[in-house]
Amino acid sequence: QIQLVESGGGSVQAGGSLRLSCKASGHMFNLSAMGWFRQAPGKEREFVARITMSGDSTDYADSVAGRFTVSRDNAKNTVWLQMISLKPEDTAVYYCAQSFGPIGGRYSSAYRTWGQGTQVTVSS
Repeated sequence: QIQLVESGGGSVQAGGSLRLSCKASGHMFNLSAMGWFRQAPGKEREFVARITMSGDSTDYADSVAGRFTVSRDNAKNTVWLQMISLKPEDTAVYYCAQSFGPIGGRYSSAYRTWGQGTQVTVSS
């Protein structure tokens, strides 16, 4: 089982950008799809993006498509979430997660391991 550590969160104004990183330690990173989820205060955790094991396929929530980009480097055991044109409604704690398999999915149940989260705050 791997451990996941997110970083890169912070406070930005609307229209700004942030790049989140998720560093994995341990084995199996390059055998798993990776996902990004977020949870805003008082709301349920929601799917943001995922990338397959090989990195050849990605998937995004409608609310972030065209603004967020997920990528990975298996040699570095790292997955990133590039966020541009940020909106106040993007404010949340962002979590990366390791999937049980090479494809992943949009549901939390598809993921076995979670990071501790990193706070993203977007002010208007």
